[in-house]
Amino acid sequence: MYEIRLTKEEDELCTLLDQCTRHIKEAEGIETSCRIAGGWVRDKLLGSRCNDIDIALENMMGVPFAERFVDYCRTVKDIAVKNVAKIESNPDQSKHLETARTTLLGIELDFVNLRSEEYAENSRIPTQVTFGTPLQDAMRRDITINALFYNVHSREVEDHTGKGLDDLRDGVVRTPLPPRETFKDDPLRVLRCIRFASRFGFTMVPELQEAAKDPEIQEALRVKISRERVGEELDKMMGGRNPLLSIDFMNKLSLYPAVFSIPEGTGVKLSGSLSSSQDALNAAVILHALSNPTNDISTTLSGSPVPSLPPVHRLLLSELSMPTNASRRLYLASALTPYRHLTYMSKAKVRPAAEAVIRDGLKLGAQYHYLDGVPTLFLAAELLQRGIAEYEAGNIDKPERAWIGVLLRDKLVHNPATGSTWATSLLFSLVQELVALWSNDGSTFDVDAASKRIAAYNQFATRIEELALPAAVDARPILDGREVVKILGAASPGPWTGQVLGRVVEWQLEHPQGTKEECEAWLRAEQAAGNINTSVAKRGQDGDTDAKAKKAKR
Repeated sequence: MYEIRLTKEEDELCTLLDQCTRHIKEAEGIETSCRIAGGWVRDKLLGSRCNDIDIALENMMGVPFAERFVDYCRTVKDIAVKNVAKIESNPDQSKHLETARTTLLGIELDFVNLRSEEYAENSRIPTQVTFGTPLQDAMRRDITINALFYNVHSREVEDHTGKGLDDLRDGVVRTPLPPRETFKDDPLRVLRCIRFASRFGFTMVPELQEAAKDPEIQEALRVKISRERVGEELDKMMGGRNPLLSIDFMNKLSLYPAVFSIPEGTGVKLSGSLSSSQDALNAAVILHALSNPTNDISTTLSGSPVPSLPPVHRLLLSELSMPTNASRRLYLASALTPYRHLTYMSKAKVRPAAEAVIRDGLKLGAQYHYLDGVPTLFLAAELLQRGIAEYEAGNIDKPERAWIGVLLRDKLVHNPATGSTWATSLLFSLVQELVALWSNDGSTFDVDAASKRIAAYNQFATRIEELALPAAVDARPILDGREVVKILGAASPGPWTGQVLGRVVEWQLEHPQGTKEECEAWLRAEQAAGNINTSVAKRGQDGDTDAKAKKAKR
């Protein structure tokens, strides 16, 4: 358990570091030592690979040592190594000291000195950072399993907290210092504890959980920590191994208001009050149960029971195995479920409240299509729920293939520009329907009613497959705008052009084997029958069908 097996490159790196420190002492009389710190040590002990290494230096700053190390590798050992890049300190991004970075043997290396830190009462930025001993450096770290060192000279693991190795073996998340002291120094560590506990499936010790629930600590998390840093931790949770467990921990520790909130001073006024934070966990539990039908998580969750649900149609899960980050968006959207019915006004337009939380509360932008993709999931869910209800009732106003195709092609439901796909939109729509089947306290779930709704969505997905609609969702109109203008003899394109192209798509969906010539003939016939007016720009005047097609969006 405590043995680290080095790769050939890692072994060579450790040898070079040891030799370089000896060379510096002989040539300049400067004594220092090198330790590999933090995540690499933890991951190697757990049997995982890690291709970036942090080197902690004793009594020497990172840049001067890195410059000497690079020079030593080049001139003495004739080994190719990248130039040193100096990364300035940036307290807002948790970079309290300058760091030196280079790459050697395919390994990215960061060099920084061992340090001791002191914090002011109302800031997470240290007021004093000094050279520290290995013990002082280990004790200032967030959790014990991240405070382990690997001494490149002795080739031994060093556990200066006296608890890191045991905690790694026992699956425990614990702070080196008393947790309340650690969290007061840096409240962001509350979220880091949650992230690592969910990543490894570890248990947080009771005293840590109690400190995390302390109102003073939670208020400090709101006030002292930039929203960018909160969003960064949350992003890592949503993209981690177990986002559900992260949401469960945040719910259990009553952290929802401190994490998923809209800061004061943004001018955002919500249309009402958000629902219980339990809804966030309920939605995430359902999402996990649907997307991981064979994964038993009942023993790891502290909140809602995990219902046993029938499997969903494979099409609804088709995007989860693709490199599109759909899972990140789905879990973040699930976490924002308490905001699902809320809106706010922006530039005289009604916007979903989830957008403000992501933009202002978490400072998550276009990466992974969080800002444009997640709010759209809620809008798509409302549209799909209405559409599927109408489909079940037989209230469709055009041939089935065209009706379903138009629904799936709606920009809210399927839009590669926002990362939205009809499959994930349908899955999230189902999740949102099933959330309503939990009891208010999240203790019970109506499995029978859920099974009926899953059957309805499965039947809808089956028809999508039988009608060969998946490929049709992304199909371009068989005629483009210029061709439509020419065929209809219009003077110029206008708002009517988009409406006519919409009808062309409907014709394609209704006639999957139809040719371009047949579509042109149909279009001329529609114009001759007075169903298309190229001189009128108002919506809904290009035929009754088009007006009805817009109705669902309203």
